[in-house]
Amino acid sequence: MELYTPILGLILLAAAFAVGSVIMSAFVGPARYNRAKLDSYECGIEPTPQPVGGGRFPVKYYITAMMFIVFDIEIIFLYPWAVHFDAMKLFGLVEMVIFIATVFVAYAYVWRRGGLDWD
Repeated sequence: MELYTPILGLILLAAAFAVGSVIMSAFVGPARYNRAKLDSYECGIEPTPQPVGGGRFPVKYYITAMMFIVFDIEIIFLYPWAVHFDAMKLFGLVEMVIFIATVFVAYAYVWRRGGLDWD
């Protein structure tokens, strides 16, 4: 049970901080409510009417999200190489140079096509 005491203490500390923050915000925070603040997605701005289907997102939004995922996942492949760099010697170095070159070519292609410009 001694091993779990620090974990239990951390859980209690986190719970006390969460409850204390909620209670303190009720006392310290301003309480200026209006119709817009009480609406869904409260942000203080009057909501504008939405189309029935929810409207369309531009395709550029999805392309940007996919590019982020692709480049983010490619970076994950650098971690095993960094951990076992000494064991792979020259073969690992050549493999990673080829990999980084292909990532750079893809990045340059997207950059030249204007895929990184947010209009």
